Amino acid sequence: MIDNTDVLIIGGGPAGISAAIWCSRLGLKHLLIEAAPSLGGQLQNIYNDILDYPGFAGKSKDLKKQFRKHLHHLNCTFLLETKVININTEKKSVLIRSVSESTEEIGFKFLIFASGASSRKLNIAGEKEMIKRNEVYSASRDSDKFKDKQVAVIGGGDRALEGSLLLAEKGANVYLIHRSEQFRARQEYLIPAFKHPNITVLKNATVQRIHGTTHVNGIDLLQHGSIINIAVEAVFIRIGVEPNIKALPGNVPVDKDGYILVNNVGQSKIPSIFAIGDVTTRPIYSSIASSVGQGMTAAKQISLLLEGSKKQLT
Repeated sequence: MIDNTDVLIIGGGPAGISAAIWCSRLGLKHLLIEAAPSLGGQLQNIYNDILDYPGFAGKSKDLKKQFRKHLHHLNCTFLLETKVININTEKKSVLIRSVSESTEEIGFKFLIFASGASSRKLNIAGEKEMIKRNEVYSASRDSDKFKDKQVAVIGGGDRALEGSLLLAEKGANVYLIHRSEQFRARQEYLIPAFKHPNITVLKNATVQRIHGTTHVNGIDLLQHGSIINIAVEAVFIRIGVEPNIKALPGNVPVDKDGYILVNNVGQSKIPSIFAIGDVTTRPIYSSIASSVGQGMTAAKQISLLLEGSKKQLT
């Protein structure tokens, strides 16, 4: 039996962890819920060193350890491998399902959505099968695997261009595929990528299908009205991210891309619902540091609101 709580936090990335730390510091009864087996959120997908978080420079796995140590030090409460099934904003309750498949309802006074964002998918034939086979690679971590092999990188932003360069420099033959004529990536990536002998740039092209039963062996590409089949041994999908809002109640406003609309303290149009980190429209530039700051801001604002409620009762 899980007790009701003042603050329920959904998501165990940097934003949610920060909110839990500040709830503990402010003396707020809280509970953080994370669907994954471990905390960290998008830190799980960072393989390069983290060099822009003040006071820390190193591997993401070490930052995850630091975050978890901090949570334990402050006696923060959290549940792992626990999914949110339904949120009722009128009753101020959340239905959760644990790894044992048991369900339970938890009441809250305030809810902080810190569910983050996930890599956007192409939603084409063969993609789900590729993911089920765990053929999801990191250009920085796995580039050595693809020396002298043909691979496809899909996207037109920094991540797609940087990944293409990392793979090409390790000897892979890269097809860089973008649906438009114009690329969003910075010039520092564009210029060397367009000049690299191991990178073939295919503009105004969209991937229609990923082939392969036991492993990826090719793609179908639509370009200038014609379907082209290209033999590749891996597909790197780098078309941005989308917010994780599957559990979000329909009465919480979002923008055209699905990001939760909040004010400068992280509060949505529903007074009891806050949102922080990559699932929101703020801040403009996403980073670990900004997500941590949002966690602090939301927790402090909730503390003030709870304090105000107590004063009204006395």
